[in-house]
Amino acid sequence: MNETLEMPLEIAVEQVKEMLDQQAEFLLLDCREPAEFDICHLPESQLIPLNEIPQRLEQLTHEAQRHIIVLCHHGTRSLMATRWLRKNGCKNTQSMAGGIDEWALKIDGSVPRY
Repeated sequence: MNETLEMPLEIAVEQVKEMLDQQAEFLLLDCREPAEFDICHLPESQLIPLNEIPQRLEQLTHEAQRHIIVLCHHGTRSLMATRWLRKNGCKNTQSMAGGIDEWALKIDGSVPRY
């Protein structure tokens, strides 16, 4: 793959759902705070709050070749995390557009909204 062609910064919730259904290999990283995670989360996700990502970069760079999809509440923090991770070696990182709120609206209405 040509290094100048990067994957899009964002990925739609429908695409993430399809990947989960197909049991695709990727890390679903939730960058919200623990209290938000307690309200609702996707069972497949791993919680690493946004402010902890820099301290846990070594753990994430171990995943650097793997596809990483970051999610948050509405997609703002996950986009920040995605940009930061890409700058720090995790090139295969994308932000789930619209966050868990969009997931609740479009994919699974049983997920609590807040």
